[in-house]
Amino acid sequence: MVNMRDVADRAGVSIATVSFVLNGTKPVTAATRARVEQSMADLGYRRNMVARALASRRTHIIAMAYPALEHKFGMSTAEFFTSAAEAARKEDYHLVLWPVGNDGVELRELLGQGLVDGVVLMEVQLDDPRVGILRQTGTPFAMIGRTSDLEGLAHVDIDFDATVEEAVGHLYELGHRRMVLVSGDLDDPRFHAYGPWVRTEDAYRRVTAEYGLETVVLPCSDTTRAGQDVTERLVREHPGTTAILVLNEYAALGVVSALNRMGRAVPDDFSVLPLLMVPETAVLTDPELTIMRTPGPELGQLGTEALIRQLEGADPLPPQMVPAKLQPGGTTAAPRA
Repeated sequence: MVNMRDVADRAGVSIATVSFVLNGTKPVTAATRARVEQSMADLGYRRNMVARALASRRTHIIAMAYPALEHKFGMSTAEFFTSAAEAARKEDYHLVLWPVGNDGVELRELLGQGLVDGVVLMEVQLDDPRVGILRQTGTPFAMIGRTSDLEGLAHVDIDFDATVEEAVGHLYELGHRRMVLVSGDLDDPRFHAYGPWVRTEDAYRRVTAEYGLETVVLPCSDTTRAGQDVTERLVREHPGTTAILVLNEYAALGVVSALNRMGRAVPDDFSVLPLLMVPETAVLTDPELTIMRTPGPELGQLGTEALIRQLEGADPLPPQMVPAKLQPGGTTAAPRA
């Protein structure tokens, strides 16, 4: 088995220098580092992560805490994971996914095992129990999302105000004056304080009031079937509607399928605009959805960077708000005359 002595001999350096390169405990010149890393590659040397963790008291593993029992995995969710993993890899960290609940019970148990150096929180509640647990245990963390009280908390998030403003503005410019927001179901105990749904509704009520429009918000669970059911209700109870904004990507697919089944043309009879979606999901409907393209890649990277800066003792990353951006498709157009 290749060991550090073999690497040192091949690179013409001391074992201590190889250790400095592996563990980052002392600076070495760029030329020396390159020589050591080339020797490791030539010899097929693999780092002993357990020994490294024992020596440095750090694992160089960070966890992304995602409450999978409450929130479905979607294509937009996957973008957060993959961009976070890539950002971690570039800084010589490994990212693992922890599908732990929002109540924080599993999170506390896992933290007690000392498996990770820090945590990136996803799907943040306005009053999130996980934040208190992370603070109590002294675990470094950053949030992709926001609690109500952000004092001293590293966070990045979607700019829901700017996202809703652009979406409503796009439909208004096309001539739509009767819109409906198909939002999340805040009466569901799991989601009554779920930040993205609360902030989107608040922004929508504000923006439609500024435009002088009637504000209609229909709750909907995060399933395709729920999207179909709410569409039938919408057509029945709000017959003058010409444009539908949809918060959840699964529900948006249900909205389009229900309209097609009911013989309502998209976008001639109804324009449909999902507020948070990725292009891979948009192409699943006919016509392809016009979407507000979710900033998952940016936020996954920024949230991971915010955590790693804490772990490395670097200057903190200022809070970042990134809006979703309009991506044209075939489901928005001017309403019929």
